[in-house]
Amino acid sequence: MKRRYFGTDGVRGPFGGPVVNEAFAARLGLAAGRWIGGAGMALIGADTRASGPLLVAALERGLVASGLEVRRLGVLPTPAVARAVRASDAVLGVVITASHNPAEDNGIKFFARGGIKLADEDEAAIEAHLPPEGRQVAAVSASPVVDAVTDYLTSVGRLLPAGALRGWNLVLDTANGATAGTSPVVLRALGAEVTGIGDRPDGYNINREIGSEHPEAMVAAVRARGARLGIAHDGDGDRCVVCDEQGTVLDGDEVLTILALHALRRGRLAGGQLVVTVQSNLGVDAALKAAGGRVVRTQVGDRYVLQRMIADGSSLGGESSGHVVCADVAPTGDGLVAALRLIEVMLETGQPLSVLRTALRKFPQGTRALKVAEKPPIETCPRLVATIAALEAEMGDGGRVLVRYSGTEPKLRLLIEAGDDLAVQRGLDRLEAAVRQDVKLG
Repeated sequence: MKRRYFGTDGVRGPFGGPVVNEAFAARLGLAAGRWIGGAGMALIGADTRASGPLLVAALERGLVASGLEVRRLGVLPTPAVARAVRASDAVLGVVITASHNPAEDNGIKFFARGGIKLADEDEAAIEAHLPPEGRQVAAVSASPVVDAVTDYLTSVGRLLPAGALRGWNLVLDTANGATAGTSPVVLRALGAEVTGIGDRPDGYNINREIGSEHPEAMVAAVRARGARLGIAHDGDGDRCVVCDEQGTVLDGDEVLTILALHALRRGRLAGGQLVVTVQSNLGVDAALKAAGGRVVRTQVGDRYVLQRMIADGSSLGGESSGHVVCADVAPTGDGLVAALRLIEVMLETGQPLSVLRTALRKFPQGTRALKVAEKPPIETCPRLVATIAALEAEMGDGGRVLVRYSGTEPKLRLLIEAGDDLAVQRGLDRLEAAVRQDVKLG
């Protein structure tokens, strides 16, 4: 079944627009409750956007109308909501968030029992239960607020020994989002001296030139204060982007490689396997292979990573964007958990991040995004298919080609990894020329 409203990670868009509005949230809550069976408890959390309380109340109306019992969690990071669902008998968890998007956007993410993100077919089934537009959902009294923060702080804080960060000077950017009240508490409790930025949410400044999408402020603060590490979250806290003591930013591929190699050497990487998406650099595969491990890939989206991890019994996976899933700790990506696991490697090896990051030697990579007027299936584009096949044959194991449509924009995305920059650019030129023959551009 094709999904109309759900994208790569839930429903998302401008608040007050045709999708993300109070009326639709109420209808979606009713549909989700019907899909889950109309019995049991649902938990709702949100990030710090000003539109959050309105959407929480609207969604709650729909859930209650379906027969579910609702508990509010207040402002809470997405991974903490997932943990609360897993730790309780809740049949459904919901987070009102647009993740790394600007404050004017908002969205709705769902978790099934156990704190697991929904599969595509689950989201399609929810859409099939949507009542007609214009359906009014009766108002209800606000549900009780449940404390899920304390359990989250306690559980995550146990990942490192007490006092492990005494003498550590860290910079923490919480993107004026949901982690402003959680991540600094854990790091300071472990003994770290924390310089906080992006820690004054006002409902309208979430992700505004700050956070994981804008690490410049974190880098500047690390260099100015001589910090050992910089950590940046996105608005809902499921991403982690870091910089080393020199102010060099590491992406998710570098963090995952460091964590995977360390776990592999200590016999803690389940099946010797790291799960990443098709977006990750081929250098990740080379680094794991050289150490005796292996990489498997999924389509873009951390929930697809987790689905493969569950199927294979893997313990570690994630995306180059900064989603890191440590399955032995959390049922979804958790930026704070990722940071603590990275710090654990630094503590156990005695090496600074600037040294650890050299474990990944990235293949030269280039990308292009072409605006398209239509999205014919790739396999129906003869010149493009032939060009992809020719490039793959020429590069062999020394490179790769990725061509895919954006899930949220009218764009065709091209990616080439090869042995040198010239080969990358020539490959992209050949792909673009083929696209222009087969696809109508916008």
